[in-house]
Amino acid sequence: MLLLKSSKITTNPDPPIKDNKKIARTRRQRGYNWEDTLVKRFNVMSDWKAFRLGSPSVGLPDILVVSTKHSTIFTIEAKSGTTNSLTVPYDQIQRCLKWTDTFEVYGTRKVIFAFKFLSKKRIGLGQYEKRELREFYKVWDKTHQINDFVCSYEGETYSLIDGKRQRLDLKDHAMPFKMRHSKITDSA
Repeated sequence: MLLLKSSKITTNPDPPIKDNKKIARTRRQRGYNWEDTLVKRFNVMSDWKAFRLGSPSVGLPDILVVSTKHSTIFTIEAKSGTTNSLTVPYDQIQRCLKWTDTFEVYGTRKVIFAFKFLSKKRIGLGQYEKRELREFYKVWDKTHQINDFVCSYEGETYSLIDGKRQRLDLKDHAMPFKMRHSKITDSA
């Protein structure tokens, strides 16, 4: 019996259009994983206790961290993604400030933004390219006007005012846990 291979040329059909619900679920899952990672990093240290404050509820930061030994409280907004910039809406800054201002018993009260740029960069629908994983921890300075702001893959921060970027100098924060992928920016 003679078997002949088909010489039929196949072309890849267009990739299926992803369902918006699936994309949103993936994005939320990345955020939850990043929050969970941060909580675990704090909770392995005996002097610190961290809590995820649940679903995206109005009025709550992503993470609350306390150390009675160090008289310190942090409210943390965690952002994770595959793009070159991650945005923090102004209302998330306001709610974090409200929480840190409420707990006057702590000597050190900071609002920290934890940015994680994943090791894959999205270049198209369902298409990614490899890059270095980076983490940045930025501390909010109360002297700044509260606006939406962006952190870039390089760790630079910008206010978004009327759709335009304006330089925003936020200092890097040295976290009390070990950080393999954390980057410190030169300007801060």
